Amino acid sequence: MATRGFAGLTLRSVAAELGATTGLLTHYFPTKQALVEYALDLLEQRTVSRPRRPTGEGLAALKDALLDILPLTPEATDSNRIWVSSWDTALSDPALSADYARKYAKSRDRLTERVAAAQELGELPPGNPAQIAAGAQAFILGLVVQALLDPPAFPPPRQVELLDDYLAALTAAH
Repeated sequence: MATRGFAGLTLRSVAAELGATTGLLTHYFPTKQALVEYALDLLEQRTVSRPRRPTGEGLAALKDALLDILPLTPEATDSNRIWVSSWDTALSDPALSADYARKYAKSRDRLTERVAAAQELGELPPGNPAQIAAGAQAFILGLVVQALLDPPAFPPPRQVELLDDYLAALTAAH
């Protein structure tokens, strides 16, 4: 999925990649939907269990959480390619769409906690932390998409620079 996206995910292509027959694969995954669900569950498990930056406090913790989302390594790039390519599938599947909405809301909640902590430390201006977190999530997901679609224009150092600029703009109001 990282190389071909969801459009290229077929039972036949997965079987060929595994050196197995389609019949053997359908024994475990009777439909493409079952294969997609398994792949997304596996990706979520890997995402949850992957190492994270050590979390500091306040604004540093917010930055670390946002850095952990960006495609700064080959592994993070592959994971992001899978997530982004799965959005089309999620938009056409109400259950998957609801699951994604839940995941992104949970991510916003974690970002909101970090924003509130940065506000308490006086590193960010007062305001609605949930609103600021929603803006930060929207910014970082937009940057992910740009980095995936145009890697030469958005290499890792530039992604970090743009994140730093975004955070500086948030603190400038302070």
